[in-house]
Amino acid sequence: MSARYRSPTLLICFLLAACASTPEQKTAASATPTSTAAVDFSGAWEVDYGKSETVRDQYDQAIRELKREAERRQRNMQQGPGTLSTGNVGTASSQGLYTQARMAELITDVQLLEITQDEFHIDIEREGSFALYCEFHEGNVYRDENAFGRESCGWSGHQLVFAISLPDNLSIFHRMTLAPDGERLNIATTVRTPGSTYPFTIDRVYRRYDPTRTGIRCRQTLTKGRVCTTEAPQL
Repeated sequence: MSARYRSPTLLICFLLAACASTPEQKTAASATPTSTAAVDFSGAWEVDYGKSETVRDQYDQAIRELKREAERRQRNMQQGPGTLSTGNVGTASSQGLYTQARMAELITDVQLLEITQDEFHIDIEREGSFALYCEFHEGNVYRDENAFGRESCGWSGHQLVFAISLPDNLSIFHRMTLAPDGERLNIATTVRTPGSTYPFTIDRVYRRYDPTRTGIRCRQTLTKGRVCTTEAPQL
């Protein structure tokens, strides 16, 4: 995989450690493409917030799980019940989780996708964020190693998986799944930072749309909730 970073802000450039990077090395053991006729992601897609998970909900759920784990440890140690707060689950754990949630929000804050695909490759243009690119090789994972880290992609059954390993043991995974009717596209993104108790995963669901129409555009944020504007969608 060669992820062509087109990040709109310096913060995302820093988090992903790559902006407009040029691959230095690509390896693929075979030039024979994998057949992808049954799993074609090509088309224009817009996020469906009604069916997508929100970063806030996933963050709150993870915090509750951390609290439950702290309570289990407390009972095992036969200590008094005490009062548990977010800080009681461990400053490092809660801070690490919040950092992962913020990163996941930045990485997945993509409303529109424009995907082109054939039997040899897929090119995923992600509005306002870095593009993803993969070549298909029969029986082999496509790999790309450059100065910023290691990247790979390939098919796992009917799912397309992208894995990005950046310096300081930061990892990002994207798993793409097409609905049976071909009208919904699910992208599960997982962020893992060093020392994190749990990786942070959020599912975004996209639906096909007409790029020429206008309408209300919305964003779901960790701090402000859902923010909407009226504008013409453009890639």
